[in-house]
Amino acid sequence: MPFERLVTAPLPRLGIGLAAVGRPAYIDLGRAADLPAARTVEAMRDRAHAVLDAAYALGIRYFDAARSYGRAEEFLASWLDAHPEAGDVVVGSKWGYTYTADWRPDAEVHEVKDHGTATYDRQIAETRALLGERLDLYQIHSVTPDSPALADRALHERLARLAADGVAVGLSTSGPLQAEAIRAALRVTVDGQRLFSVVQATYNLLEPSAGPALAEAHDAGVTVIVKEAMANGRLATADPDSPLAEVAAETGATPDAVALAAVLRRPWTGIVLSGAATTAQVASNARADSVGLDAGQLARLAALAETAPAYWRYRSGLPWS
Repeated sequence: MPFERLVTAPLPRLGIGLAAVGRPAYIDLGRAADLPAARTVEAMRDRAHAVLDAAYALGIRYFDAARSYGRAEEFLASWLDAHPEAGDVVVGSKWGYTYTADWRPDAEVHEVKDHGTATYDRQIAETRALLGERLDLYQIHSVTPDSPALADRALHERLARLAADGVAVGLSTSGPLQAEAIRAALRVTVDGQRLFSVVQATYNLLEPSAGPALAEAHDAGVTVIVKEAMANGRLATADPDSPLAEVAAETGATPDAVALAAVLRRPWTGIVLSGAATTAQVASNARADSVGLDAGQLARLAALAETAPAYWRYRSGLPWS
């Protein structure tokens, strides 16, 4: 399967997540400086294509979209059409949120969550219409322990049929109980076979609580993708007296590269997503693959961790901008 080939290939273990460049508003910090003042569809398409160009040139071969990322699937599809040489790219997307902002940055509601079979049926058709046979991985978006997707047998049967067609089936998780959701997902089977072969979770220096469950998933043969390794931009810079700034100075790397490198060093990590919104950020993030961190530095960085409830409370208060 292409996804399995990617994880074992001698390429950077970074991917590009398109949440920041597929729509005019998102919760990442610093967007006013990162993006064009006029965030038209055309301007954001150009930016998405520039980010993908830069990533591909650096050897990055996993690109991650979602139905709720505005026009991210559309932008990725047009980039793939324009780059027939990029047959080695592995494409993932997600379903379960519907984008509702209609390209308005000031929309009251940007996305609506529903993990039911009707939403799956509609969104897999929408994804297929854009990405066709290029779709390698389809994930349930933002599963929590109370998600009906974990117990819906009709949905599981649909997903098993998708897997039988050669598309890896996964889920992403969010919230302070990610570990519980991951462990519940590992128990889901269809005809005696584990349904989910990929899990995508938030894990970073500030929010490492899912680590033990991700290690269990890896040990069970599930590929782990890490999202939000930059904590929505909170780890892009560092206070001068913080452990992140100190380790960055010691290694000669930027804080973002150190933050990503710390996640790449986890033995269970398959792929770490960069949420870059500029080509400069792609280049800076990609340097993480060559940043060496010793045990002492990793221990000092671990001191940055917050409690999971505190982290997710802060994240939930980030404005769409």
